[in-house]
Amino acid sequence: MTDKGPVTRSRGGKATTSLQDLTAERVAEYLRAHPDFLIAHPDLLEVLDTPEQAGGNVVDFQHAMVQRLRDETQKLRSAQDYLVTNARANQTIQSRVHDSVLAILRASSFEAMVQTVTTDLAIILDVDAVTIGVEAGDVPIPKAYAAGIRALPQGAVDGILGPNRDVMLMAQVTGDPRLFGAASGLVRSQALTRLRASSQAPVGLLALGSRKEDGFAPGQGTELLGFLARALETMIRQWLHLPS
Repeated sequence: MTDKGPVTRSRGGKATTSLQDLTAERVAEYLRAHPDFLIAHPDLLEVLDTPEQAGGNVVDFQHAMVQRLRDETQKLRSAQDYLVTNARANQTIQSRVHDSVLAILRASSFEAMVQTVTTDLAIILDVDAVTIGVEAGDVPIPKAYAAGIRALPQGAVDGILGPNRDVMLMAQVTGDPRLFGAASGLVRSQALTRLRASSQAPVGLLALGSRKEDGFAPGQGTELLGFLARALETMIRQWLHLPS
C-alpha cells in the first residue's frame, strides 16, 4: 500500500504546497501569522460566515465588526459605481456640448447659425426643443428667423431668471409657451441661460427643453451650458458686427 504523503512541487528552488495539503488547521495557522489578511482582502467578507454567538460577548463583538466591514465595503462599491456612472455621463454631456459649439462655428451665415441652434442642437444634445428668446419689445422678428427666435417683452429675461441669475435648471415643469411655442407641451424639464451678445443688442435667452422630468434639475453642473451660451454670444457678435 502506498503512503499518500503531502504533494509538494519545486518552484524556483522552493517547495510549494498544493491544494491537497490545505487543512483547516493550516489555514487557521496562516491567518494567525497574517492578522491583516482580511484587511488586505475585504472582498472575502462577502463570502465568509462568522458565528453570531459562540461563548460570550467577545465573539458577538467580532461578528458586529465583520458585519460593519461588510457594510462599509458595500458602501464603497456603491460609491465607486456612482462615481463611474457620473463620470461617464459627464463625459457624454461634454462631448455633446463640444459638438454643438463646433456646429455653431461651422455655420456659413447668421441665418444658418440660427437654424443650427434651433434644430440641429436638439438632436446633438438629445433634447426636445431649443429656442432663442430675444427681448425685442415691439420690434417684429424677421420672418427668416421667426421659426427659431421667440420675441419676448422688455424685462422678460429678468422676470424668468431673476435679475441676478444667468442660468436656471428646472425639473418637473410645464414648458413655457413664451419660450417653446408649440413644443411647450412636450417640455417637462428645462435649462435656461441668459445671452448677452452685445451692449448694443437686446438681452436674450437660450432655452433647452426635455420631455424627461429629470432631464434638467437644480444642482446639476452649469459650466458646460455657460460655455455653450458664451460661444453663441461670440458668434452672434461676429455675424452682426456688434461690439462686445
